[in-house]
Amino acid sequence: MKIVLAGGGSGGHFYPLIAVAEELRVFAQEKNILHLELYYMAPSKYDEKALFDNQITFVSVPAGKIRRYFSLENFLDIFKTFFGFFIALFKLFNIYPDAIFSKGGYPAVPVVFAAKILRIPVIVHESDTVPGRANKLTSRFATRIAISFPEAFKYFKKEKTALVGHLVRKEVQKPIYEGSDEYLKLNPVLPTIFIIGGSQGAKLINETILSLLPELVKKYQIIHQTGTGNFEEVSSNANVILEKSNDRDNYRPYAYFNPLALRMCAGASDMIISRSGASSIAEIAWWALPAILIPITDSNGNHQRENAFSYASTGAASVIEEKNLSPRVLIQEIDRIIENKNLQESMKKATELSRYEHSARDIAGELLEIGFKHE
Repeated sequence: MKIVLAGGGSGGHFYPLIAVAEELRVFAQEKNILHLELYYMAPSKYDEKALFDNQITFVSVPAGKIRRYFSLENFLDIFKTFFGFFIALFKLFNIYPDAIFSKGGYPAVPVVFAAKILRIPVIVHESDTVPGRANKLTSRFATRIAISFPEAFKYFKKEKTALVGHLVRKEVQKPIYEGSDEYLKLNPVLPTIFIIGGSQGAKLINETILSLLPELVKKYQIIHQTGTGNFEEVSSNANVILEKSNDRDNYRPYAYFNPLALRMCAGASDMIISRSGASSIAEIAWWALPAILIPITDSNGNHQRENAFSYASTGAASVIEEKNLSPRVLIQEIDRIIENKNLQESMKKATELSRYEHSARDIAGELLEIGFKHE
């Protein structure tokens, strides 16, 4: 049995592929599939360790990216995708997999187009409420389409579309509660707020948090993942802002968290402030944390805003749009949630509505089923 995983360009596209790969390995043991071969087709490895740990062979296939702004690279990348199609066609023919799982993103396009020519069945997964360009294109050739939000049904053919939920790799699913305060050197009595800025679109969140720091650290502990590109600027500005504060140790900026540290932060925190990419929402739901979501305004199809309000409709989060984001609005919303224990508990409970425990397993099972039929 050979299965190709396609997609990438970001962690939101790559790591759901890993979640499905994990379940394919479990199925291989349960069903005594002796020779399960997994391949990842993309321009780059993205996370070489994750590929190695899951015994996934990397196959290089170039792909061009279509940007939503004017750039000469858009013109050049048309040719890159064109040549990527023929390279994918050649390499897929040599491997001749039984099925392909596409997560979307520009690297998936030449692979799925080549699969159509070779008549290899494809399952496409869409994480967002509004599909990206790649999935809008490739879903036309898909055997099955899986979605994370019910709002996405209207964009695909209903007869081959199923709501399966979000795909979250096992190594970040479960928060670690025991020992997390000690690991992070936190005061267990003081409420802890976990802020995930990330490298994309984090500037506004980071600036708002910095302006609030003197007030925040008086009553909360702040774990702030700034993103590697923003860490130096944010941490140096925070040092100046908190230079004379007696509570300066209550602010902890970090550039990046590995999966273990991420689970520790989730276990130690009382609430989270985050963007509303599909992967971020999926992890927040698994961690059962009350959330304040701040969607990026200029996202494809305004999908972050749609994601945020869809998730918030369950009662698990509140949403502050960028146009309404100010230090005063944010601190009032933080206080409203932290100071109301009943509200916190109801928000935690509501996260269960967005936690699909078998989504990766369902897709892995469907891949094997259509793969066996294709053989």
